[in-house]
Amino acid sequence: MKTIKQIAGAGLLCMTLLQNAWAQEPESCKLVRFAEIGWADIAATTGVAMTLSEALGYQTRKIMASVPIAFTGVQNKQIDVFLGYWAPSMDAVIEPFTKSGGVKVLPKANLEGAKYTLAVPTYAAQAGLKSFADIAKFKDQLGGKIFGIEPGNDGNLLIDGMIKANKFDLGDFKMVESSEAGMLVQIQRAIKKNEPAVFLGWAPHPMNTQFDITYLEGGDEVFGPDFGAAKVFTVVPPDYEARCSNVGKLLNNLQFSVEIESQLMDKVLQKQNPTTVAAQWLKANPAILEQWLAGVSTFDGQDGLAAVKKHLGL
Repeated sequence: MKTIKQIAGAGLLCMTLLQNAWAQEPESCKLVRFAEIGWADIAATTGVAMTLSEALGYQTRKIMASVPIAFTGVQNKQIDVFLGYWAPSMDAVIEPFTKSGGVKVLPKANLEGAKYTLAVPTYAAQAGLKSFADIAKFKDQLGGKIFGIEPGNDGNLLIDGMIKANKFDLGDFKMVESSEAGMLVQIQRAIKKNEPAVFLGWAPHPMNTQFDITYLEGGDEVFGPDFGAAKVFTVVPPDYEARCSNVGKLLNNLQFSVEIESQLMDKVLQKQNPTTVAAQWLKANPAILEQWLAGVSTFDGQDGLAAVKKHLGL
């Protein structure tokens, strides 16, 4: 038979365990700084992460940066979270940071089933531009151009390397750098004129449904096998999970699908605010919250799922 002292001790232990399970984060974790690189998919996923963080009582800040600067910011602890490490296309860019121990890549991808390689309008493929080896044959019709996105982007670096090495006889080609939106405008113009164009294409992205496009074959040695099959990972400072374990738990829980990201990106590309888009999507798809908020509390140690539902008006 247990004594009153034993019962009291057991009760105290239970209270301690409960408090530890819903411990308040340190004040230094209150502000969560996210890197954003101007891509619709990263804007969409960052919008979700920011919306959830704010609903949990954190403050958020978005820092616009190129891919190399995003990794540098994480290393220097000026950025806490980057949701956009596309592997393997960014492997060469992130390698110095992982080798030096300056950044940590969370073990589970936040997206699988992605792809990233060169594409053309389908009518160009039907005319014979089906592979990387075919691009040079269409040089005159293409104006000797391959359309990339923002300067410093990993895809642009792969194209630039291909041109400089004269792979596929592309030594006389020029890469046109602009932005994701700028590239899409160029492709839209080419399609209206029924002209061929070669450009960086990827999924998830609404371009796959907005335009009739075909991904080029034969680019395995540049973009990787299976049309640049990719996974997207989350990157944080090496000690971030230890310092801010609750945010770390949320980040490890955040796993998207190609379908989810495509739905979010469609609205983002219509110039809607990514956090507004995220809130609207979460209200329409509340079942996902159970997965994303499992074991996650508010900043001050309260029930995270209940707080987010209240914030969203569910």
